[in-house]
Amino acid sequence: MPVRPAAAVSPWLPTAPCTPGDCAAHPGPAATVAGPVRAAVRLAAGLAAVLLGLVCAPLACAVSGAARAALVRLWARCVLRAFGVRPVVRGGPAPAGGPLLVVANHVSWLDIALIAAVLPGRMVAKKEIRHWPVLGPLVARGGTLFLDRDGLRALPGTVRQIAGTLAGGARVVVFPEGSTWCGRAQGRFRPAAFQAALDAGAAVQPVRLVYGPHGPAAFVADDSLIASLLRIARARALTAELTVLPLIPADAHPDRRALARAAQQAVTGRLTVPAAVVPLQRASASERANRPFRSVHHWDSSRPAAASSARTPS
Repeated sequence: MPVRPAAAVSPWLPTAPCTPGDCAAHPGPAATVAGPVRAAVRLAAGLAAVLLGLVCAPLACAVSGAARAALVRLWARCVLRAFGVRPVVRGGPAPAGGPLLVVANHVSWLDIALIAAVLPGRMVAKKEIRHWPVLGPLVARGGTLFLDRDGLRALPGTVRQIAGTLAGGARVVVFPEGSTWCGRAQGRFRPAAFQAALDAGAAVQPVRLVYGPHGPAAFVADDSLIASLLRIARARALTAELTVLPLIPADAHPDRRALARAAQQAVTGRLTVPAAVVPLQRASASERANRPFRSVHHWDSSRPAAASSARTPS
C-alpha cells in the first residue's frame, strides 16, 4: 500500500496539528502492545474481512434497503473485531431510517467501519480514496460520494449532490472537520455539508467517536495506511466508542453556520448525552479512564492549526 504524500498547505483547507510521531505512538508500557504473532493474525483477519466485503458487495446491492443495512452493519463489526477493536455504542437510540445527515469528529479510517456498524449510510470522502488498493473499490461500490478537496469551485456541486441524496430519503455520513485529528483535540466543523441538510429538510445526527487508548487509532498528517494498519493490529485492548447524540431537527437553526456550531457543541461534549441504550459492548472503568482530553494541543480546537491530514474543503 502506498504512502500518503503530505498535502500542500492551502489557506482555505482545514488543518490539524497532529503528526504520527507526536500523536499516534503507543502510549504507556510495552504491555499495551500485542505480540508479533497476534498482530500478524489480526492484520490477516482484518484484511480478509475487508476483502470479503468487496466480494459480497454485489450481493448487498441486490437486496432490499433494510437487508442491505443489516449486512453492512454485520460486515463493519466483523472488520472491527478482526483488527482487535472492541466497539461500544452509547446514547441513542439510533434513528431507524429516513433522510439523515450523520456528522462526526474524524480520527481514523476506522471511523468509517465504526459508523457503518451503527448508522450505515453513503459516506462523503476525498476522491483520492477511490484509488486506494482494496478499500477504494469497496467504498466506491458502497455508494460513496467523492469530494474534490483541492477544487473549491466543485464544492457547490458536491453540496447539491448531498442534498439530492438526502432528498431521496438516504442517510449521508460526513466528517465536517475536513481533516483527521488524533482524538485529543478536535477541529472546527465546516458548514458546507449542513447547507445540504437545510436544502433537503433533513435532520442532523451528531455522533461522537472516541478511541482508547487514543494513539494507535489516529491516522494523521503524512501517516501511511500500512503503518496505521500495523499500529492498530499491534494495539492491545483498543476500544472504539460511538455516542449517538440528540438529533438536531432540520428547522432548529436558521442557517448552516448555526447548525454546524450546534452539531460541534454536541460532539465536543458541551451537551448532555443520554445513558447508553444500545451498547455493542459496555466500556470498563479502565477504558473510560483512557478517554482523551480535548486540551492536549493547548489551543482552541475550533480554530484550524498548522499541519494537515486527510483534508477536505467546506
